[in-house]
Order: sequence, then C-alpha cells, then structure tokens
Amino acid sequence: MKFFYGEFDGEEFPTQDKLFGFDQLMQFILQYGDQALKAMQQMIDQPKDGELSELLEQLLQDGMLDKDGKGKLRLTPKAVGNMQSKALMEVFKNLKQGQREGHEKTTSGTGGERLDGTKQYEFGDPISELDLHQTLRNAMAREGMKGKGQGTGAWGSGGKTELTDPKSPSPSPSPPSPSPIRINIHERDFEIHLHEGMTSVSTVVLIDMSGSMMRHGRFLAAKKVALAMLGLVRQRFPQDTIDFVGFYSGANKIPEMGLPLLMPKPVTVYDYQVRLKVPVNQLDKAPQHFTNLHMGLQMARRILRKRGGLNKQIFVITDGQPTAHVEGDFVHLLYPPDPRSTAATLKEALMAAREDVRIATFALIEDYWGMDWVGFVDQLTRLTKGVAFYTSSGELANCIMESYLSGRKKKAHI
Repeated sequence: MKFFYGEFDGEEFPTQDKLFGFDQLMQFILQYGDQALKAMQQMIDQPKDGELSELLEQLLQDGMLDKDGKGKLRLTPKAVGNMQSKALMEVFKNLKQGQREGHEKTTSGTGGERLDGTKQYEFGDPISELDLHQTLRNAMAREGMKGKGQGTGAWGSGGKTELTDPKSPSPSPSPPSPSPIRINIHERDFEIHLHEGMTSVSTVVLIDMSGSMMRHGRFLAAKKVALAMLGLVRQRFPQDTIDFVGFYSGANKIPEMGLPLLMPKPVTVYDYQVRLKVPVNQLDKAPQHFTNLHMGLQMARRILRKRGGLNKQIFVITDGQPTAHVEGDFVHLLYPPDPRSTAATLKEALMAAREDVRIATFALIEDYWGMDWVGFVDQLTRLTKGVAFYTSSGELANCIMESYLSGRKKKAHI
C-alpha cells in the first residue's frame, strides 16, 4: 500500500455524498462519454453502494437522467442544458477582463445605439441619419468661406421685404441687411451618424475525433468548449447558428444531445505504414481513428450554405495532419501523412474561403515533435487568409471564445 502526504488546506474532508454530486457525475460523463452511462447503469442494476444508487435515483427523479424504451440510461435536455451553463461559467471565469461578450460592428444607419463620430456618406446609406452640422462644416471648410457677401445665397433672396401704406410718407431708408453666405454642398461633404449594430454569425465547429485526441485531456477540453459555445449562442446570440461536425476516418454531424457522450475513435491499427482505399459506403467497416479533415470541411461547407448568417466561419480543433481524404467514391486512409491528403484538404479549404467563409484553426501542440504539422497549419492559414492558434488544451477555451466574440484576425502563439 502506498501513502501520499500533503499540506492540509483547512477544508472539511468531503463525505461520500459530496464526492459524487451532480457536478462530479457530469464531469465523469464528459470524460468517459457513453462508457460512463454504462457504468452508471450497472450501479443501478447491481447496486453495491447504497449512497451512489440513491444519488442516481435522485437524478432520475430530478429529470437529469432518463431511461429509453429498453431501460437504458440517457441524458435529458435538462442535464445537457445544465452542463452547457456550467461549461459557459467555467470558460468566462477564466477569460481576461475587458474582452467583449458580443460581436458588435460599427455601422451607419439605424438598428442600434448612436455612437460618437460620423462617417462619409456612401451610396445606400440612409439620408435620415445625415449629420447636418458636420456636413455643413465640411462644405464650408472646402469652400474656404468664399462667396461671402456675394448676392443671393442658398437660404433666401438676401433682401428685406416690408408692406407699407402708399399714402403714408416714405420711410427713411433702412440700412441694407447683409447677404447670407452661399454654401455649395457636394456629395463628398455628407457625413452620416454612426450606430452600434449587431451582426449575425453562422459557425461550424470541426472537432478532431482521431485516436490521438485522447491524450493530454484534449478531447475533454474540446467538448467543454463545444458545450460552452452552444450555451452562449442559445442564451446571448439567438440570431447566430452553430453546428458541430466530428471528423475521423469519416465525418458526421453531431447532434446537441450527443455532445456530452462524444469520444475519440480508438486506435485499432498499429502498423508503421498504412495504405487503405475504402468505398465511402463501407467506411464504417474500416479503421476509424484516422484524420479526415477533408471530409469534415466538405460537410461544413454544405451546412453553411443552408445558414443565413451575415458572417460564416469554420473553427477547426485538431492535433495533427490529415491522414485521410476523399477521391470520388473512395476514402484513402494513409499513414504516415501523404501529400495527396494535404493537397485535397487545402483545396477544400480554399473553396470554402472563396465562399467568404473564415477559417480559424486551433492547433493543439502539447506533444508535437515535427515541423510538418506546424507547416500544414501555416499553409492552411496563408492560403485561406485565416487565423491560426497554436495552443494547449488548457488554453483552448480562451482562444476559441475570444476568436468567436471578437472575430479578430491575427496569429496567436500561446
């Protein structure tokens, strides 16, 4: 038996019920996915610990867990909603102060609070938001006050008209009134008030589900970020849309209820070189742990074509180079990474960029050892004029949330 000693922090030692509360069970599910539900099912069917069984029964009564038609445990929407809220609070607690909680844009015209400052009028801007004072100042500055005292102005005749009785003696002549200044206004003088507007965003998050994502807690971090983003969109940005796609040897859209149970594909082939050509309709029979970012991008493009956001973007969370790609009706699984997979993936990313889709890549590099991986991300970023974040699992949430909220376009090394 081994003993470990540490400094006492003064906190009360947790009892059994505090060790296994709702938060701990939800963390257990996030970490082990569907296997966690199977273990909890066994606790109910074959109870060995009374307190744990009572806790699970309480979760069933509270509507956090449910049973399907076959009597198997499943998460309820209430439980997934609570997990989203907890992940969202955890992420924002760690964000630096001062970061924005919205993707605002400065626009002309109506639709938001009026801001200080103006902009030059452009065709299509609403005339109702014309800043008359700044427009006149522009015209006067351009004219240099010329025309002062020259005859009739833009605002009147320049003379003074009075009604008099023709029988009355002629009045003494009054001094002539000064003529108004003629101001010639050109279109380039027009200034429009600025307003704070909100823009809608359609996002697809591509999550790497290859076998290596199990290391260093990468996949757990990716799932927490996905849940936090989903909660953020539902609560604060109802005008936005967000979809999730998992890519491995293939690619598949992930339903919201399936996010907590998602897990990477286990490695099943350990050969130092793999060259497989598999029909697309038989891909489920092939090894699943490869990295088919090509197919993931294809699916993301199809999803975004159906979305109505003014801005569209793809977030790629991955830890390695593509090791699979699609050619016609076949999927090629290639290890070590092959230039053909790289070329197919980059071509698909370029097609997305030409459809005005912004691509942000979050490269998890805790244990990378070769420059080929970093080189691929650099190629992808340069080709699509996108964003690259070289980060670790612990910083993934900060990077993704900041990128989503601010839409910044710069490379970050963390």
